[in-house]
Amino acid sequence: MTHNVFSFFPFKPLAHAGFTTLFLLCLGANSYAQDDLPLLDLDTPVRLNFSGSWEKDFARSDNWEDELNRVMRMRQEQAAAQAAGIRPLSRPRVSIGNINLGSSRGRSGIVNLARVAEYISRQTTMEIIQDRNQVRIERKGEAPLICGMETGPTQTFSSPHGSEFCGWNRLQLIFEITLPEELYITHQFSVAANGSSLQIVTSIQSDNGIPFNLRQTYSKYDAPPDEYNCIQTISRGRVCSQRTPLD
Repeated sequence: MTHNVFSFFPFKPLAHAGFTTLFLLCLGANSYAQDDLPLLDLDTPVRLNFSGSWEKDFARSDNWEDELNRVMRMRQEQAAAQAAGIRPLSRPRVSIGNINLGSSRGRSGIVNLARVAEYISRQTTMEIIQDRNQVRIERKGEAPLICGMETGPTQTFSSPHGSEFCGWNRLQLIFEITLPEELYITHQFSVAANGSSLQIVTSIQSDNGIPFNLRQTYSKYDAPPDEYNCIQTISRGRVCSQRTPLD
């Protein structure tokens, strides 16, 4: 006696058809997901993420007067060593590509350089916006620092009053500003791998003098709404007040 095998499993053809449809849908979705994945561009350098709102960590930042005293002691030790016939060791300079930064020296006194470093590092907060094309550093009372992602030094500004170059030294973002009378200002930005802290080393150098370096550390924080104006203080921490129409 011949039996119809499907008579014992009346729903099997429907189940088989449903499985086939589900398989085709999954195959199509997988193909769509593969097409939707971004392609890895090996020509585009990998950059760390600097974006966010940052506030100064005074406990981990240099005090310009303490740093000035340290530099003055070093200069006295070097002068004593030279008087004794000991030649001081030369230190490697920061470079972008094959271009050395701060290769020129200056005549300005180290005290004046320290005051300049303290003045241009006065911001207690900053905002950094970053995308695949550029990094933009917003600082209150200062022009923004903007740099692209490409490898090698890039001139971002030039006029009779000075010029600005930026570039990447491995994972560091570097800006060099040249002002009249051979005054050089260099900012080196580096961010922690976990993105929680940001360090800026500002170097001021003039024609015939040694550079003065000031290191500032910033921590990421949640910026308040735009209607509030906040500053970071040593004694009271963050102090906020509501903005007025004149702010």
